[in-house]
Amino acid sequence: MAKGISPALPLLLDNIDGPYRLNKELPELIKQNFKMVLFTVPGEMIMNPTFGVGLSRYIFESVDSSLIENILGDIKEGVEKYLPYIGLENVIVTPSEEDLQRLDITIQYLIPGNFGMQQLSFVLGSGN
Repeated sequence: MAKGISPALPLLLDNIDGPYRLNKELPELIKQNFKMVLFTVPGEMIMNPTFGVGLSRYIFESVDSSLIENILGDIKEGVEKYLPYIGLENVIVTPSEEDLQRLDITIQYLIPGNFGMQQLSFVLGSGN
């Protein structure tokens, strides 16, 4: 039986790892945890109703500088509260020129140890 740190989400059947695919390295587990914090809407987790940043709340908002500032603040606050072991290096929120309801978000962060700079990139808005 394969060894891993935790089940990888979403759960996928895997003949190599056992019944489900596993996170085997710390950086992939932390990236998964990061996504959970960013996309869980407060109130969605029954036993921890304050958990999450809830970036999906911003999907249909008009893109302007105040929206971008709110997103940056929510990401920084979420990392400080739920992922204090991560060194948040840079958060880049870029409005799309082609789609007025799309934001490209890139987060660069450090994990303690010898893992180097890590990056998480995703699209918020149209095309999700």
